[in-house]
Amino acid sequence: MDQRGESKMKNMTLANIAAACGGELIFPAEEPYANGRVKADYERLTIAGVVTDNRQMERDFLFIPFVGEKVDAHRFIPQAFEQGAACSLSEEDLTDPVGPCIRVESSQRALMDIAAYYRRQLKLPLVGIIGSVGKTSTKEMVASVLSRHYSVLKTEGNFNNEIGMPMTVLKIRDHHQVAVVEMGIDNFGQMSALAAVARPNIVVITNIGEAHLEFMKTRDGILASKTEVFDYLADGASVILNGDDDHLNCIRRAGGARIIFYGLGVDSSAAAREKDKDKLARLNGQIAEHLAKAKDRDGLADGCFDMSAAYTDQERLAGETYRAENLSALGMDGVSASFITPEGDFEAVIPIPGEHNVYNALAAAAVGQSLGLDLDEIKAGMETASTISGRAHFLHLGGLTLIDDCYNANPSSMRASLAVLARAKGRRIAVLGDMGELGENAPAMHYELGERAAEEGIDMLYAAGALGREIARGASDASLNRREEGAFFAEEGEGAHRREKPMEIYACPDRDALLADLLDRLKEGDTVLVKASHFMGFEEVVKAIQESYGKKDTHGGDKE
Repeated sequence: MDQRGESKMKNMTLANIAAACGGELIFPAEEPYANGRVKADYERLTIAGVVTDNRQMERDFLFIPFVGEKVDAHRFIPQAFEQGAACSLSEEDLTDPVGPCIRVESSQRALMDIAAYYRRQLKLPLVGIIGSVGKTSTKEMVASVLSRHYSVLKTEGNFNNEIGMPMTVLKIRDHHQVAVVEMGIDNFGQMSALAAVARPNIVVITNIGEAHLEFMKTRDGILASKTEVFDYLADGASVILNGDDDHLNCIRRAGGARIIFYGLGVDSSAAAREKDKDKLARLNGQIAEHLAKAKDRDGLADGCFDMSAAYTDQERLAGETYRAENLSALGMDGVSASFITPEGDFEAVIPIPGEHNVYNALAAAAVGQSLGLDLDEIKAGMETASTISGRAHFLHLGGLTLIDDCYNANPSSMRASLAVLARAKGRRIAVLGDMGELGENAPAMHYELGERAAEEGIDMLYAAGALGREIARGASDASLNRREEGAFFAEEGEGAHRREKPMEIYACPDRDALLADLLDRLKEGDTVLVKASHFMGFEEVVKAIQESYGKKDTHGGDKE
């Protein structure tokens, strides 16, 4: 949400900002300043917003310049004041500033500290969305549901890192009644830093997948890092967990928070809890090892996560589950399901394809009921949910359907996207690229992705990138095996159809070579999935297909 035209920020005077970030507030000797103000104007002035890009500057905003790989934004400080900035941070000693500046050691650290101070001034509930896969889609679903009752501030796009998350917090204003904030990490200690700013009242953890294995090594390490959030929850917080995830469903305590589970097969009975004992024993030692390493390296507080502690029925109530059943795929039009909640049951049609979106809807239902929404409001929010560009966004281009899922990728999200593509009518084409940060097992994971594409009955595969050849090789081997078995068709179900000829597979050295061949092969009736990690630049593939076929209309379905 844009800050322009919004009210001033509560208690955000320059003196308070400088104190919050431990900086030195410096006023120029000469008045008036480049922004037209004099020192006396600042006695009661509170800033109106915060930007890190001077091109977004508005009157009385705070400018936070960063030193990037190519550009040092400190050189834009004079322009920022000419555009109306109230103040600027600076990591440099300014000999002749043209407006009030706060000298700091680190713009990044100062941003986090300022956002943490501002969060403490706010009384509204904040919902933190965490997980290896599905953060953005879950955030959009939760915001869609909550907006039926509240004025909602949500993370723009997927700005969920150590810059985007605090900047989202700094956009909250008096008229907002709830905030829905993504919290993304790729290493130990980062969640602690984000959570110390956000202090969430509700946390949703979507899953523990295979993203960022290069740094966190195993899914147990990923679990340990994401559950750092438990040390920073607001009083009376709720933690909402995917109960079908084999790591999350072992959690028994979360910093004293109420624990709620959701999923297709969640079961909170005493018998189900007994079955978890062996799993708890297996995971506990591995989790403890990862936490010990993280504490030594990053100085994390004790008690981040307690896997082995006994729990009571008060800590995990039998009624604290949200479940869906009777799922029915509607092809590219979405999926219908029956939703079973502690407050009652209802039927809904999620206008976004894929079973994973039912999980998103269940999480949103749990958040909605935790914040007082009734079943009608929750159902309406589910049935009007949409998505954002680059996240399984559907584009209808003159007879061709393009699934723009090019922003990011990991094995779990790739599998979910292929499952959606498999439901399409006509020729199904997967355009896939490398998945980043998977560590030493990356080649095997890409090979397995190719196998999955063949198993899903995809008709044509394009693979590009350093590891694209592994995708193609896995698809080729699996397709050959299926040919020997006479299996040229997708799984039975809505949208499935017989594939009468072997899978066409094209391995390309890079994106440009892929595009040079792909565009001539597309035709009316095709459904094309474009997906890769962000560094592959596959948004250019989406752009080229759009330019060739002309965008007609869109609807959404996001999978992260």
